Parts: sequence; structure tokens; C-alpha cells
Amino acid sequence: MPSPVKSMQVVETAIADVKLIEPAVFGDARGFFFESYNAKQFAELVGVDAHFVQDNHSRSVKGVLRGLHYQAEQAQGKLVRVVAGEVFDVVVDLRRSSPTFGHSVCITLSAENYRMLWVPPGFAHGFLVTSPAAEFLYKTTDYYAPAHERSLRWNDPALQIPWPLAEGELPQLKPADANAPLLADAQTYP
Repeated sequence: MPSPVKSMQVVETAIADVKLIEPAVFGDARGFFFESYNAKQFAELVGVDAHFVQDNHSRSVKGVLRGLHYQAEQAQGKLVRVVAGEVFDVVVDLRRSSPTFGHSVCITLSAENYRMLWVPPGFAHGFLVTSPAAEFLYKTTDYYAPAHERSLRWNDPALQIPWPLAEGELPQLKPADANAPLLADAQTYP
């Protein structure tokens, strides 16, 4: 159990707009409590006045890779966390005007570390399940729009993502993700 802090902490990542959030967790022999979202604190500490319109919950087994997903229009900001198990979470900057275009942030999120990640609009997002199973929750700032859904190839050499897979091991992917475009051919943001 993490030691309690008075309020959530925001940790900078290699990409300034992507924020790692560590909530204040209060626990004892009965269990634990923490605020998973507080609009006022989120705006003050993360610097984002987000309006979330949709909550999503997925469950996946070990070795499943979901992503790297984004919407070409109706770009979604996402506040993501794991409530059971563990994932290797990845975001890739797809904003061509950004000095970090094509760069990624990789973070382990788990039910045990309580961490959350703010993924701004303009990024592809995905995760690999590293525990026997994982349940993943995320809030979004825009609605799911299937007509605008896009994927980026998970193993594009240009991205250099250090997926925690054994040599020669392949993740479980849906066909659209397995055949997604490389960054050089992907639809991106201005």
C-alpha cells in the first residue's frame, strides 16, 4: 500500500502534455480509499479543464495488446487507469507540429500502484496486458466515433517502443491492429 499523501501528485513525463497522476491513497486493515477523479484538482494540478463525456471499461487476458488507437476526428483526451492486474501502457504523439512528434511515453499501470495517465487529444494510445488478466478503465473527452477510428502499427521500428515481450513472442491483436499503418503512412494531426 503506498504511503498516504495529502493530495494527488502529478509527475512529468518525457512528453510535457502527458501526465502521470498518483492519487492520495488511504488504506488500513479494512482496505483502501482514494478519489479517482476530482475535477477541481485535475484542473489545478494537471492543468487541464477536461469535460469527460464517456467512461469505458475493458477486460483482457495476458498477452493481449489493445492499440495503438486514436480518432482522426473527434480526438479524445483520455484519463486511464487499471483496477485489476497490470498493463504496459503506451502513448505516441501524433501531432506533426509538436517537437515530440512520433515520440512515446511508456508507463506500467496496475491495480497495486494506483497510477493514472492523462493522454491528451492528438495521441495514439495502447496497452499490453502483463498480468494474467487486467481490467482497464478510461474516461474520454469525446465520444467514440467508429468512422474516425484509426490504429498505428504497434511494432513500427520508427517508434522504438520497448514492449515487454520475450524474444520472438507476439501479442494477441485484432486483425485491424496487426495490419495498421506505420507512422510514416498514418493519418496524423496538424
